[in-house]
This record gives sequence, C-alpha cells and structure tokens, in this order.
Amino acid sequence: MTPKEITIFHSPDSDDAFMFYGLTCGAVSEPGYVFSHDLADIETLNKRTLKGELDVTAVSVHAYAYLGGKYLIMPCGASMGGQDYGPKLVSRQALTLQSGRHYTIAIPGQYTSAALAVRLFLKARGVDAEFVNIAFDQVQHAVREGKVDCGIIIHEGQLTHEREGLQLVVDLGAWWWGETKLPLPLGVNVIRKDLGNETIRACTKVLKESIEYGLSHRPEAIAYALQYGRGITPEQADTFVGMYVNELTCDLGVNGRASIELFLEKGRAQGFIPAGVRAEFV
Repeated sequence: MTPKEITIFHSPDSDDAFMFYGLTCGAVSEPGYVFSHDLADIETLNKRTLKGELDVTAVSVHAYAYLGGKYLIMPCGASMGGQDYGPKLVSRQALTLQSGRHYTIAIPGQYTSAALAVRLFLKARGVDAEFVNIAFDQVQHAVREGKVDCGIIIHEGQLTHEREGLQLVVDLGAWWWGETKLPLPLGVNVIRKDLGNETIRACTKVLKESIEYGLSHRPEAIAYALQYGRGITPEQADTFVGMYVNELTCDLGVNGRASIELFLEKGRAQGFIPAGVRAEFV
C-alpha cells in the first residue's frame, strides 16, 4: 500500500521549527503516512488557506474566521501569548495613544491575530488608526524610518526591539491577559475536514509527538530551530521557544479553547470579523 503523503506548512521562525524537529529528524513517524513540511510567512499561509490550498497548516486565529467551516483547529501546535508577553506595538519615540488622535500603524498582515488584537485594543480606548500592511520582518524598519507612527512586531522582534532603539507602546499579550486572564491566541494548526477522521487522527498524533520530542530533546531542538531565528542568540532562541512552545502547545486545554472562542467572539461583536463564525476543534 502506497503511503499517504501529507505536507504540513508552518512559519519560518524558531518556535515553529522547534515544534517540527521530531518530524524533521525522523524521530517521529506514523505507519501509512509520509510527512514533509514547507515554510512560508504566516500571512502567506493565511491567504493560501483562505483559498483552500493547504491540507494541514499553521494559520492565524484571526484568519480562521474566514475559512468557511472547512477546517478544524488541532489541539496541538498553537502559539499563545502569556501573562506578560505577546505581539508588541512599538514606536520610534515614547508614545501614548490618545483618543481623538489619528495614527498610522504597521501590521504584519491583514489576517494576523496581532492585527485583530490591536483593533480590539484601540477600539476599547476610542483611538483611531490607519493600518498599513507590511511584511513582518520589515515592520521595525518602517517604524525606525518614520514611515508609520508605530508598528506591531511578532516573532523574534519581540526580544530585539529595545536593542534596535524602539519604544514599547503596549504589549498586546499582557493587555489581553489583563482583560481576560487568558493567554492571547495567536497561531493554531488547522486541518481540512474532508481529509477524513483517520488522517486527521494521524496528523494530530504525529504533530503532538513531534512537539513532545522537541521538549524532551531541548538542546538538539533549539540548535535546529536557531537556523530560523533572525538575529538572535542561542539563549534568546531558547527564551523565545519557551514563550511559545509549552503546555498549551501540546494541548490547548480548557483555557486555550476558551481564549480562542472569546477572541473570535469579541472580534464579531465589534464587527471586525464575519458573524456566525464558531471555532471547531479536532
């Protein structure tokens, strides 16, 4: 019997690479299946998934609202903010956002969760903004050059923005935690419903086993993940992985699922995402 080939797509960053180390190094496998992985930035993955092109992929929780009920959220592989960390809104000089003022804000993609989170944050404060879509790895440059008033940084920029002379306006993960006492839902892995229950179970199993393998073989997995870290040291890579690969990554659990549902609910209530969208989990 010919093995079924499955390609899993994820972002080219150190935490996603860490999750896939077990699969990449061959330590994790599943009879009857051949798994490979491919990389693209999260907004590219969002847009390709909106077209139904990908079977198993990382997407933004925000983008899930537009997938038309064709995908299930997998219980493993999520990236969640924490009590004191998440995507950061930064500026070139110290800045306090004020109601009645108009700001230009760089976002790392229309469908990113950071884009929805900052809209919710600004709406609660009555702050008006124009959003400019910029590739995630160019946001800091746009802020430094004064092309925008501020910008949202994701991935490793969360650890390096101070070194680059940028000022923190708000940490969206800390803000969400303060509002909800839940982790900010950022990225999840999704799988097409029409792949069938057997394939869905197999993909979920190997992905969870790969994450667990990386956590139990941390030095080797960090060394592998470091090749995807942009301008960070091994120590920073370890810190970044620790932020976004943890118990919620192995299993969303009650709090992870509740936060995803609440995030989408608040987006619907403010008219930022379509009505009627509900999170469906494997």
